[in-house]
Amino acid sequence: MFESLSKRLGDIFDRLKRRGALSEDDVAAVAREIRIALLEADVALPVVKEFIESIKQRAVGQEVIKSVTPAQMVVKIVHDHLIEILGSQESNLNLNSTPPVVIMMAGLQGSGKTTTTGKLAHFLTNKYRKKVLMASTDIYRPAAREQLEVLGQQTKITTLPIKEKEKPLAIAKRAHEMARLEGYDVLLLDTAGRLHIDEELMDELADIKKALKPTEILLVADAMTGQDAVNIAKSFHEKLDLTGIILTRVDGDARGGAALSMRQVTGCPIKFVGLGERVEQFDIFYPDRIASRILDMGDVVTLVEKAAETIDREEAEKLAKKVEKGSFDLDDFASQIKQISKMGGMSGIMNLLPGMGKFKDKIEEAGIDDNLIKRQLAIIHSMTLKERKFYKILNASRRKRIAQGSGTTVQDVNRLLKQYQDMLNVMKRFKKIGKKGFLRQGLKGLFSPK
Repeated sequence: MFESLSKRLGDIFDRLKRRGALSEDDVAAVAREIRIALLEADVALPVVKEFIESIKQRAVGQEVIKSVTPAQMVVKIVHDHLIEILGSQESNLNLNSTPPVVIMMAGLQGSGKTTTTGKLAHFLTNKYRKKVLMASTDIYRPAAREQLEVLGQQTKITTLPIKEKEKPLAIAKRAHEMARLEGYDVLLLDTAGRLHIDEELMDELADIKKALKPTEILLVADAMTGQDAVNIAKSFHEKLDLTGIILTRVDGDARGGAALSMRQVTGCPIKFVGLGERVEQFDIFYPDRIASRILDMGDVVTLVEKAAETIDREEAEKLAKKVEKGSFDLDDFASQIKQISKMGGMSGIMNLLPGMGKFKDKIEEAGIDDNLIKRQLAIIHSMTLKERKFYKILNASRRKRIAQGSGTTVQDVNRLLKQYQDMLNVMKRFKKIGKKGFLRQGLKGLFSPK
């Protein structure tokens, strides 16, 4: 998401850095280029106009033009205004109402409502320890209710039992009664969608809203639809008075204009983003972190949070003891690779590191992607237990057999073993200099020659 915008803005700021103090003409030229970049990223025209006007007003001031680091000042101004457009801070769900808190999911057909309902239920269950009931009122799309039932089975979250020939409003009322009687904290209602907005759909949603009085009405919008997503959000907001937006398929949209436009055009906060097909690929929308990612400043906070959520503490302690004893084998190396995969893979981690946008093409050329993790695990799994324990016995014939067994090349096997040996050397060095030595010498102490 925001890939094209991030690249264009990065190029603009790189050119700025080579200049000294800026003139008003320089600022005007930069504003023109930013305007083009935003329009190419599918940002709505009224939002672009307001954005550029605000940047011009702030950037033409003497403190920027005469600044020692004018480029950095302009980057800061753009960064601050991006945060303003996206929402100054994350907007949390309102879960303070009397249980069951009703959350109504609305949106067009194909926007990913049902999958998103499952993701949100999984998020509320795991993050906030809420007892969640899911119910689908979609009696029109074939197997819509069955799809939610399957998601419930996968995530171990209860779904409302299906009754045939039941109207949407009756389903919603039965779900609310079940949630109330059985002590559920949250009721998630997956409502019906259409291929386009029509009065019949809106009347049905309005009836459910009137009967259940939901605390949250969330629009599920597909980021891939670009400007249409903004218009859809506007229409739903006018009819239902939305409390928030969930953007889906943001991993497939390199432009990201919908996200930049929606908050500004509708006034509704973007509360969550869906990043893939798996239920755990669902995140809170943090405006400041997204703004930093757009400007290739990285998002180290999210990276640390992901590490804290995915790394098994007990396993990490066992690994630390193995490192101290010098018994770190290829099975341990494989478990480390799996941890990277859990954190979103190589691409997910690289997207969160500052300055990585500029090296994206080179990284792709080098073949450092999520397929690399799969190849490395396949290589290790093609080894015998003895080979994983004692890597030095891996002679040429063994390496050839492992390459054939894993569907890779001997060069791939050699590359993996080289990475493993480099890691061993760093660990030996750490053991030699100790914790005090590491604190004193830092990374230089680990990577300096013996």
